[in-house]
Formats: sequence, structure tokens, C-alpha cells
Amino acid sequence: MKAIVLFGSPGSGKGTQAKLLTECLAVPHVSTGDMLRGRIRQEVGMAKEMAATMAATMQAGALVSDQVVDVMVEERLSEADAAQGFVLDGYPRTRAQAERFCAWLDGRGIREVVIHLAVDYNVIIARLTGRRECPRCGTLYNVAFHPPKVDELCDLDGEALVVRDDDREPVIRERLDAYERQTRPVLEYLLAAGRRVVEVDASNDPPDLVYRKIGQAIETDDCSQNRR
Repeated sequence: MKAIVLFGSPGSGKGTQAKLLTECLAVPHVSTGDMLRGRIRQEVGMAKEMAATMAATMQAGALVSDQVVDVMVEERLSEADAAQGFVLDGYPRTRAQAERFCAWLDGRGIREVVIHLAVDYNVIIARLTGRRECPRCGTLYNVAFHPPKVDELCDLDGEALVVRDDDREPVIRERLDAYERQTRPVLEYLLAAGRRVVEVDASNDPPDLVYRKIGQAIETDDCSQNRR
């Protein structure tokens, strides 16, 4: 089973690498951020008040409660299209989530590999403040690194690009602070628990090179595992 968990701070490139990996492995990309935003827009399984609370939490750069996210992820990974594997992006983000997720994996005999995308703090700020999204198709651009052909317009459908609420600089800094407080200890827990964690430097290289580095790192780790 191809179970890959992409780990890294906001702006580390998890979404981009997830898309590349899913195209190669033919498994679904499971993004907690995308799922939460989708549920908020559609108010799936929740009252308007709950959807508004979740939206406000995300816009402030804080984390949605473990209880909500745990159930959402487990339900998604139990769907038929994830039976042969998945690329998970944005989860786990707290130690409690990590403990529950590891137990969930072990209970199903799933052997995951965690890819930690390490990126310099200043690079992250530059990436996220320059990010733009098409509100119609969801395509992401960056005004500095990957601009659209026509300024502020989507290449695919001509829609005016927008800045996501969680990509505004005050929110970005809060998201990074939350990552350091709550999510970085998850990596320490995974390492201490003996999970397979591979670190890839993703600060300066273009996405296709980072993708190749991930493949090389996984292959090297597989070889070392097989020799044990």
C-alpha cells in the first residue's frame, strides 16, 4: 500500500508535491485544508453556526479541533479509492492526532512513510504572501515564483485571482506560530516512535526537483529498511 504523509509548515509545498505524487502513484490526494474549506462552503454535516466557527478559526490561523479533523480524515481514508493508498497532506497536526493516526494505521497493517519538507522561515513568508488562487478551479499561482500569464487572471478560465484569507501576512505568522507550538512536536513524536520519517530540503529548488528528491529519498530509505 502506498501511504505517504507529507509533513511541513504552511508554505512548504505539501499541496504541490501531493499532486505530483498522486499523479505518479494513482492514489488520492487527501488534504485536510481542502476538505475543511469544502465542508464550510457546503455546510456538510454541520449547522451554519458551526461552519461559521470553523471558518473563523481557519481565517485566524488557528487549528480546527482534533475531534472534528480526526473523524473527517478517518472517514475519507476509509473510502474505496484510498484502499490502495493515499497521499495525506495537512494531518496530523497535533500530538493527539498523531497518536490516534498511528494507532489507526497499525490497526490496519498500513506502513506509512512521512516526508518532512524542510523550508526556511523567510522563504515561507515570501511564498505565502505572494500566493494567489483561482476561486473557480482552485489553481494556485505565486506572483514571484509562478505568476499567471496575464496579471491576476487564471490561465485556465480567466477568473480574477484572489488572496485566501489564511494567506494574509498576520494570519501567516499566526499559522507559523501554531505550527511551532503544536505541529513541530508531532515530528519529534513520530521520530521517537520509530515511524519512517524522511527529510527533504525544499527551500530553494523548483517543485519538479523537490519531487525527484522525494523519490530518491524514499528509494534510499526503502533500501536501508530492507537491509535491516
